[in-house]
Amino acid sequence: MPCVADWLNCPLSIVQGIFAQNNPNPEWEKKVIEYFREKLKENNATNWVPSLNDVPLHYLKPNSLVKFRCMVQDMFDPEFYMNVYETVDIHTKSRVSHFGKYRDIAECSPQQEIDLNPKQIVTADRQTFYCVPVPGESAWVKETYTSASQARVCPSTSYTPSRHKRSYEEDEDMELHPSKQREQHLGSVTDIHGSGDSKRLETEASSRNHMISLNCSPPLDLNFPLPGEKGPACLVKIYENGDSFKLNDILEVYGILSVDPVMNTLNNEERDNSASPVESMDCMDTVEEQRVHSPPASLVPRIHVILAQKLQHINPLLPACLNEEESKSFVSRFMSELSPIRAELLGFLTHAFLGDSLAAEYLILHLISTVYARRDVLPLGKFTVNLSGCPRNSVFTEHIYRIIQQLVPASYRLQMTIENMNRLQFNPHKDYTANRLVSGVLQLANKTSLVIDETLLEQGQLDTRGVHNVTALGHLITWQKVDYDFSYHQMEFPCNINVLITSEGRSLLPSDCQVHLQPQLLPPNMEEYMSSLLTAVLPSILNKFRIYLSLLKMLDYSISDEVTKAVEDDFVEMRKNDPESITADDLHRNLLVARFLSLSAGQTTLSRERWLRAKQLETLRKARLQQQQCVNGNEL
Repeated sequence: MPCVADWLNCPLSIVQGIFAQNNPNPEWEKKVIEYFREKLKENNATNWVPSLNDVPLHYLKPNSLVKFRCMVQDMFDPEFYMNVYETVDIHTKSRVSHFGKYRDIAECSPQQEIDLNPKQIVTADRQTFYCVPVPGESAWVKETYTSASQARVCPSTSYTPSRHKRSYEEDEDMELHPSKQREQHLGSVTDIHGSGDSKRLETEASSRNHMISLNCSPPLDLNFPLPGEKGPACLVKIYENGDSFKLNDILEVYGILSVDPVMNTLNNEERDNSASPVESMDCMDTVEEQRVHSPPASLVPRIHVILAQKLQHINPLLPACLNEEESKSFVSRFMSELSPIRAELLGFLTHAFLGDSLAAEYLILHLISTVYARRDVLPLGKFTVNLSGCPRNSVFTEHIYRIIQQLVPASYRLQMTIENMNRLQFNPHKDYTANRLVSGVLQLANKTSLVIDETLLEQGQLDTRGVHNVTALGHLITWQKVDYDFSYHQMEFPCNINVLITSEGRSLLPSDCQVHLQPQLLPPNMEEYMSSLLTAVLPSILNKFRIYLSLLKMLDYSISDEVTKAVEDDFVEMRKNDPESITADDLHRNLLVARFLSLSAGQTTLSRERWLRAKQLETLRKARLQQQQCVNGNEL
């Protein structure tokens, strides 16, 4: 297929064709977007586009169309660029119009010069997002997306694996010899360095490494919120509707991959110039900012976005948008078989909780809970569960998390040890030197499951950071907000995180509901028993569990006036019989349990039957806590 018509491998050629046909009419930009939108609507076309989430960077062709599923970790200042400009041939003085959109480097051949006359340049601005893979994204999500991909990729001849490794080797070389990279970019085929010079470069590079270590200059931090995360970070250039996206949004972007190494050269030259003693101290402060905002393209590639959408969810087993007609038929078919799926999930979780069906019920309600609205400062719909009675320092809590990890699209297990509380950074904070937002553990995407394992907590001293971290967890649980530290002020960012706390006694942290575990069996080998649970479940059944939990989170719910009146009368009657038996908080919890109990059965309105069942569950839960209090005194 000719390159001109290949929208996957040579999208810039498509843009060039549309630009040439329509310039100077600014409508060419809309036509580019419409062209690619229509292409991606073709049968399974989105699966043909290679994804940075599952294809190594050195397997992707520069300037090809790629996609990326990511979270907005930081938002940089807008940048201006030449949207349309002209070049003048040095010899013939002929003029040619070019577009600068979707490019990092202006297109200009050695025989041409850019006309810098402002009258000949159309400038525009674009928003730059620093994006990372979705924090805590489950392995089954990645595998399902990868298996659905039909993209054909192979190691690029123009972008070889050695360039991927260049992050620590060749980039050092290019910092020392930017002229070498510039000449390579301009198409020089003459090797101006012999083998002896190559050895000298290696020596100088190692010397440079030694100098860096002496100066304590750290390697580039990709700024992932969670420790141990892997995957690419990208600078995502947004041209349209940048204001519609927010920090921590989950996006899927389709755009043109830019890994031009000449960008490293330009940035290094700027650093060299700023290091001049003639420069002011302000420029000295920008070195770190340049390093963060313009990292090597081999480490942090650029994506020039043509199409971007905010994702409702990242469950690959569900349709991306549930409002379309095809999606509605999928939902109705699944809802028709909901009852047996719920029964199987309840049985599975009952086995995981060693025969405790009440704990399994509450875990289902917890996993489908979500903040559906905010009234003043109160987040409505949050349902933090404290599962107490867990064995201390046991493999039990670890395996419970592994089971949750297999059910939800994104999760993280926070081991609440003294060391972790004193060491980890929970709240994101602004680094004004580098002009970036430094991530923290609590910078998570909405609908992430956070499992806090308190059974690992031992006696010890919390330092200042540890106290702040405990406060941050309490703030997250109570208000579903995370404080971002901007040095001179704190800014609250609303979130929607499902928090489950596993503890031996009552948790030190606040919760909406405490369920005390009552195992009905004690297997002789806990590790073997818990491990066998997942292997015993058929993959098809496991997928149904995953669809069930993700889908029910997104269903609408309402209470009719008739049922509302019945609930109010019931509350008044209970208060009349025993004023101490139920409080306003108890009523709120009962309504929450009734809401999620209804949704778990596929019912989007509250019925009398579900209200009575919710009251029954709450009575059983409270009786269990009272029983435990009698056994252990005041400690729950």
